[in-house]
Amino acid sequence: MSIKLFGHRVHPMLVGFPIGMLGGSVVFDIVHLVTGEGRWADISFWIMGAGVIAGLIAAPFGTIDWLGIPFTTRAKRVGLLHGVAAFLSVGLFAVSWFFRYESPQTPDATAIVLSLVGLILLSIAGWLGGELVFRLGIGVDPTAKIKPQL
Repeated sequence: MSIKLFGHRVHPMLVGFPIGMLGGSVVFDIVHLVTGEGRWADISFWIMGAGVIAGLIAAPFGTIDWLGIPFTTRAKRVGLLHGVAAFLSVGLFAVSWFFRYESPQTPDATAIVLSLVGLILLSIAGWLGGELVFRLGIGVDPTAKIKPQL
């Protein structure tokens, strides 16, 4: 069971957006901490908000893909860990965004720490997603073959 667009699963198409935006928000937080300029924190705030929305859009497609994985398989357990890590990550970024809402250009330490922990969880979720595809073959077309180079 999966949702496809032009023969490709939708979830992998979408996950690059929250990964890039949420990871980028942490980069802008670091630039803010180094320079002390509030505009970088403001950029982080807006990118983070977009990343949280993108993560919430990608999640249902991943859940549908996970439901199609056979029970009692390692892939089912890895997929569950992947989903939980991604969900917690997006949740931490959402809380960080909420803490910044009143003053986006001057986030407090708690907001920044939540983002850093969120990024660690997001990295774990990404690694587990790679485990699902590259090691366990989830989502790989069974008719796919490696073609020799000419």
